[in-house]
Amino acid sequence: MVVDVAENWQSEYLRFSLFILATIWLVQRGSPESKKPGDEGVGNDADQLVGPHARPDSPAWAKAAGWRRTVYLNSLLLVMGSVFLLSWWAQSLAGLVVFNHEQSSHGRDAIGWGAYVLGAEFWNRTLQNWQSELLAVGSMVVLPI
Repeated sequence: MVVDVAENWQSEYLRFSLFILATIWLVQRGSPESKKPGDEGVGNDADQLVGPHARPDSPAWAKAAGWRRTVYLNSLLLVMGSVFLLSWWAQSLAGLVVFNHEQSSHGRDAIGWGAYVLGAEFWNRTLQNWQSELLAVGSMVVLPI
């Protein structure tokens, strides 16, 4: 169950992360998720209301400079990407346990995490799930046009 749940979370957060990245860079071509021509990219500090353009009621990190502002500006993507990586890691650990249990039931030796992550079993499950998410993100971006 853990393998399947982690695999599902992984694919969902991959989709969210890709959708966030796509909406930052897409230029308006009819999709409601796209930006107007000339507005593509991350925007400037005035548009984002950060640094010297932050309002008095803005979060402290929006007023900060340096690495704290960079973290603040990318916080949603960082959270989504972190959940994706953690679920990928959980899937790999749970999958390794299941794989080694099946190996031992057939009288074969257990393998380590590195060997499992580099093996076909892991990537077959992972990429099979990712392809559906990539199709979903592509459809959400392209079909509204």
